[in-house]
Amino acid sequence: MSRIVLPLFLFAVILIFSSAPAQSGIVVTVDKTAQRLTVEVDGAGRYKWPVSTGRWGYSTPNGSYRPQRLARKWFSRKYDWAPMPYSIFFNEGYAIHGSYEVSRLGRPASHGCIRLSPSNAAVLFALVKDRTDDTRIVVTGEAPVQQVREREEGWQGYQSQPYEGIFSNSWDGNRSRSYWQWR
Repeated sequence: MSRIVLPLFLFAVILIFSSAPAQSGIVVTVDKTAQRLTVEVDGAGRYKWPVSTGRWGYSTPNGSYRPQRLARKWFSRKYDWAPMPYSIFFNEGYAIHGSYEVSRLGRPASHGCIRLSPSNAAVLFALVKDRTDDTRIVVTGEAPVQQVREREEGWQGYQSQPYEGIFSNSWDGNRSRSYWQWR
């Protein structure tokens, strides 16, 4: 009898410790490099949306956070009372919120918050509202680098010319500019 019980007991222990625990809760992952937000609910992928994180000179902090407070209607006191519908605040003043500047989604454009389209922000807000204790916000990726605008063709030609040489003298007929300067 003990020959059967001991192997069954060991088999049961191995099954218990080898199986991964079921993930529960909401995990909101923001990838700053891809400018993408993904939402998992109870371990299953639900949503993928474009976002705007902190532009050059402003940072969106990396890390793992819990929602601190939610506000359906909010206006930024710091940035000219800009509307921030469906705000989910984390890490003190940072938030995931809706933005009416939807044309900028998919590239860094904010002062550090994570911007979504208002309709996507409303969906995320409704998901998190009743499960704030069960929600985790994970921010990863690299901050944007400043892009230097390259000079257009021909720009260097103007740079080396003196100021007077940029203008043509066609307006004075045959006379030079110095002739008209002293008259």
